[in-house]
Amino acid sequence: MNLPNKITVSRILMIPIFMVLMLVPFNWGELYLGDKSIPYAHLLAALIFIIASITDWVDGYYARKLNLVTNLGKFLDPLADKLLVSAALIALVELQLAPAWIVIVIISREFAVTGLRLVLAGEGEVVAANMLGKIKTWAQIIAVSALLLHNLPFALIGFPFDMIALWVAMIFTVVSGWDYFYKNRQAFMNSK
Repeated sequence: MNLPNKITVSRILMIPIFMVLMLVPFNWGELYLGDKSIPYAHLLAALIFIIASITDWVDGYYARKLNLVTNLGKFLDPLADKLLVSAALIALVELQLAPAWIVIVIISREFAVTGLRLVLAGEGEVVAANMLGKIKTWAQIIAVSALLLHNLPFALIGFPFDMIALWVAMIFTVVSGWDYFYKNRQAFMNSK
């Protein structure tokens, strides 16, 4: 396994640690900023999520720079992104920090695109993420990070950055999903 793929696997391995920090009711106290607060465990979970998200850029950089792009990497990288973002979104719904219906739309798109990737892989095609898919991923990461941080520092001034970012992420998620299916529609036309 090459270096970029090892970095991708490390992103997957951070997910259980992130989930424990988000969902286990640790009694470590809270950080107070005015009348707003965030549990220390959530701050640590947000940091792990952000570090894991940065590895998405790092693995891609090294794969291209060192000419280590592999079919395994083309498969694992988007899968790791989907697992990380989906886990975070589900935790946010559990903590009532994100609306379930938006999370369902986002996760449904991810399942649908993963299914299409599997159909294409069965036909011998491995499709890497396109630019719209990468924008979608970063929009999701920004939205999830803002939600994990309980909208700090924007909550201090009453600006709903986290919800605006979540709506932007949902829009890019839907548009990029439609684009992915449209560009790969031959998979349905050619199936018997």
